[in-house]
Amino acid sequence: MAHPAGDSPARTLASEIVSCLRGRGHVAYFAGGCVRDELLGLPPSDYDVATDATPDRVRGLFPRSSEVGKCFGVVIVQGRGEVVEVATFRSDGTYTDSRRPDSVTFSTPQEDARRRDFTVNALFLDPFGDVASNPGDLPRRPLSGCVIDLVGGVADLRAGVLRAVGDAAQRLAEDHLRALRAVRLASKLGFQIEAQTALAISRDAAALRGVSRERIGEEVHRMMTHPSRAACAKSLAALGLLAPVLGLDQRAAVSWDHLASLPGEAPYPATLAAWGLDLGLPDGEAEWPGAWRRSLCLSNHDRDGLGAVLKGAGTIRGAWPGLSVAGRKRLAAGPWFEWARLLIGVRTPELSAGVANDRDRLAATPSGLAPVPLLGGDDLVAAGWQPGPRFKDVLDRVYDAQLEEKIRTRAEALELAAGLGVKG
Repeated sequence: MAHPAGDSPARTLASEIVSCLRGRGHVAYFAGGCVRDELLGLPPSDYDVATDATPDRVRGLFPRSSEVGKCFGVVIVQGRGEVVEVATFRSDGTYTDSRRPDSVTFSTPQEDARRRDFTVNALFLDPFGDVASNPGDLPRRPLSGCVIDLVGGVADLRAGVLRAVGDAAQRLAEDHLRALRAVRLASKLGFQIEAQTALAISRDAAALRGVSRERIGEEVHRMMTHPSRAACAKSLAALGLLAPVLGLDQRAAVSWDHLASLPGEAPYPATLAAWGLDLGLPDGEAEWPGAWRRSLCLSNHDRDGLGAVLKGAGTIRGAWPGLSVAGRKRLAAGPWFEWARLLIGVRTPELSAGVANDRDRLAATPSGLAPVPLLGGDDLVAAGWQPGPRFKDVLDRVYDAQLEEKIRTRAEALELAAGLGVKG
C-alpha cells in the first residue's frame, strides 16, 4: 500500500507490519505513545503495533524478529534499520509485586486499552482506515488513518489532561512507578494531572512500593534531562513524592529558579545540582550527593559531576577572590566550572558576571587556562630523578608556576623542580 510522503522509516515499517498482519487475517493497529504524539503534532520516538496475532504467529510472519517478553506477548520486529515492538492484545491479572502482572490473557482491543496506564496512552490507530471516520474533536489529524478511542483518550488530549484508565487507585497500585511516569509525561506535554489520578498518587503511590531504586533513578534521569525538568520537580513536590524519590524529608522548595535557568541540553549532574539548590540544600563540600547516589543509583560519573558542580559553586561563592592565579585557572578549566558559575548567577548575577570576566582575562594570558604541562613524571625520570611521594607535589608546583607565567620553557621547569629538592 502507498504511504504518505511524510512517513518516517519507523512509521513505514510499522505500517508494513500492520499490512502484513491484516493480509493474514489478523487485527492490527498502531498503539500507545506514537498515536498520542501524532495527534499532538509531535514526532513519535518509536512506533508500537498491537494485534490479535499470538507471539508465535508474529515470529512466524517476521523472520527478523525476537521475543523480549513471550509471557507478555511482546515481539521486536526489525527492518529498514528500525525496530517496532509488536504486542498481542491482552488483559492483565493481579499485580502481587506492584510491578508486573502475575498472569496475562491474550484478549481484545477493548480489554487491552482498559489495562493501559493513562487514557492518552490507550489510543489505537488504523493506518489504513478512513480518515473521514476520525472523531471530530481530534486535536490534530494523524499522518494517515483512523483513530480508535475506547477509553476517552481523545477528549483528554484535547483538554490537556492526564487521566488514569478506569479506577485511578487500581491503576497506580498495579505499578507505583506509574506515579513518576504521570509526573514526567504531564510535565513533558504541559498537561494537568486529573484530580482523581493526582489523589491516587498522593495517597498511595507515593510509597513507591515494589519499585526498585534503579527504576526510580531511570525515571528521574529522564525527567531531569528534559527541558520540562522544573515542572517535574514542582509536581513531585506537590504530590508528596520527594521523600520516596530522593530519600529526603518532605520540604518546600526555596524556588525552582535554578532548574528553570538551565538550557534544555544541560547534563544530568548539573540538573541534579540545580534541583538540590532549589530545595535549599547546601553547595560546597555537601554530603547530600552521597545520599542521592544511593537513592537514584547514580553512576560514578554522575556522582562525581554533581559533587564537582557543587564544590565549584561553593568555591566561587566563597574562596574565588582569594585564590591564586593558578588556583583560579585550575578551577575555571574544569569541565563543570561553567555549570557551577551559571547556577551561582541565579541568586548572585553580579558575582557570576565578575567571575566570567576574571576567567576571560585569565584565558587571554600567554599560557591560557589549561596549557600542556612543561614537565611530567617521565621527564623527571628521564633526567635521573627518583620517583617518590613528593613527585606529585613538585609537579603541581611546577605547573602552578607555568600557569602564573613564572616559567615558560622546559629548561626553566627542570630548574625549578631541581630547586624543590626532588633529585635523588
